[in-house]
Amino acid sequence: QVQLVESGGGLVQAGGSLRLSCAASGRALSTYAMGWFRQGPGKERKFVAAITRSGASTQYADSVKGRFTISRDNAKNTGYLQMNSLKPEDTADYYCAAGNYGTRWGLYDYWGQGTQVTVSS
Repeated sequence: QVQLVESGGGLVQAGGSLRLSCAASGRALSTYAMGWFRQGPGKERKFVAAITRSGASTQYADSVKGRFTISRDNAKNTGYLQMNSLKPEDTADYYCAAGNYGTRWGLYDYWGQGTQVTVSS
């Protein structure tokens, strides 16, 4: 098993940047693909980005492509989501997940508790 803890959320103005981190403990993070999902107020949880175990391949939701970058440092057992050019519609709770590579939340077995991102206009 692996335990995940997100950090780095907060309040930022539109156009600003944030970097989310996902620290893993327990089993090595390199065992799993990683994903980031988000859930806005009153909305369903949606895919944001995913990265393979080695980091060689990534996928992004169309809404964040070109603005967000997912990465990982397996030596540090940590994953990241760099978010640039943030928009008010990016406001959500962001969750990291570990499991099988893909865009569907059901592929991921382990989830963090979430970190809140608020983008003001």
